[in-house]
Amino acid sequence: MNVGSTKEKSPEKRISITPDTSKSFKKLGLNIFLEKGYGDSLGYTDKDYKENGAEILNNSEEVLSKSNLICKVNLPSEKELSNIKDNSHLIVSSYNPETEKKFLNNKIKIFALNLLPRITRAQSMDVLSSQANLAGYRAVIESVYAYQKAVPMMMTAAGTVPAAKVLVVGAGVAGLQAIATAKRLGAIVSATDVRLTAKEQVESLGGKFLAVEGSENLETKGGYAKEVGEDFKKKQAAMLENAASKSDIIICTALIPGRPAPRIINEKMINNMKSGSVIFDLAVSQGGNSAYSEIDKIVEKNGVKIIGISNVMNQLPLTASNLYAKNLFSFVRNLYSKEKKQFVINLEDEIIKNTLLKEQN
Repeated sequence: MNVGSTKEKSPEKRISITPDTSKSFKKLGLNIFLEKGYGDSLGYTDKDYKENGAEILNNSEEVLSKSNLICKVNLPSEKELSNIKDNSHLIVSSYNPETEKKFLNNKIKIFALNLLPRITRAQSMDVLSSQANLAGYRAVIESVYAYQKAVPMMMTAAGTVPAAKVLVVGAGVAGLQAIATAKRLGAIVSATDVRLTAKEQVESLGGKFLAVEGSENLETKGGYAKEVGEDFKKKQAAMLENAASKSDIIICTALIPGRPAPRIINEKMINNMKSGSVIFDLAVSQGGNSAYSEIDKIVEKNGVKIIGISNVMNQLPLTASNLYAKNLFSFVRNLYSKEKKQFVINLEDEIIKNTLLKEQN
């Protein structure tokens, strides 16, 4: 069986197969086909891939027409899809039913790794966690750069430089990494989450947990945040108005699976923040946690910078690609039967059942 991958559409910088995972695919008994210059942008040469068992083809059309399974970061273009042969398999990092439903068809079986169940067996495939970790880290780095002041407390002959105060909204994977990164840089960090179970994790990283008065644990069975009611929103807003006015940097990471991102930082909070403060909205692609945030723009309101980068992983594509490639290989290993020498769609397997996209008639 043949596994192939082609270059991603600009501006995406990540790739799906690295020389290391190419070698792993080969050991599994699979042939690897890659487009010429596939890894050039990340410093991986065609020679690197050839030495690890891959075959380099002249163009994407050749790769797609010869492959039984195609690995991508994002869904291919309509032109690329037309070059994929019938009954092939396609694996992508994520799928958005609001904008990408038109790509579904009965000729190609498409798997989206963002739909993986939260079970122990799927941990090595968990693309959301691996990429969110990087996003949380990078959000802090980008915010510190935009902040234009020192972050740690410094004692100097000219006086004391106070430590920056960082507020993290949402203590999932991205939020926890943001807390850890900000603490390593010397900031005073606080965080809030609707899931009260996050309190222990926040405090274990040295952050202060801000809970909404009288709140209950708003968490799904899968460990994700639930949508909150109006009474909770009012109490949350009152608590955050005070916290935001004291913060130098706010990192927004709150998401609800399958729903638009909740609006948490409102106009009043931003107007009360200090001039020179920074808000980084990691949820901007899903509608944003912050007022004024716009996709791939830095908006300034009353001296406060609101940053909205839709694909933060593009800021560190080599690390992001290495992690994604390992996640993807683990998924393929589960999908492929060495005994039958073919990809097996076992719908009794929760991993396969959850990630396989079905055409909606």
